[in-house]
Amino acid sequence: MGAKRSGPYFCGIDAAMDVVGGKWKALILWELANHMVRRFGELRRGLPGVSEKMLIQQLRELEEDGIVNRVVYREVPPRVEYRLTARGVSLNAALEPLGAWGRDRIDRIGAARVHQSD
Repeated sequence: MGAKRSGPYFCGIDAAMDVVGGKWKALILWELANHMVRRFGELRRGLPGVSEKMLIQQLRELEEDGIVNRVVYREVPPRVEYRLTARGVSLNAALEPLGAWGRDRIDRIGAARVHQSD
């Protein structure tokens, strides 16, 4: 759980990685892009392996960065929904080529990592 930086940045990749860095943020973006609106429990079920604490932290950071919008409905029990903002939609679109690159090479990446651990 590294500390979040806020610049100075050396390039656009540096700034972008500050926003999406870590294992879960890009996956949160992907989950929200695929389902438009998710409640906390739905997000957690859609991201196997994420802890509640980590998901809360990552969502807060994405909200602070204007990537995710959190809407609280004053109901009993309270309902909270998350969705991408316009900035989040554009960030997710920017990550799509990276996802395509990974999909095209997923078998080779996995095989290379298994081979390295031998």
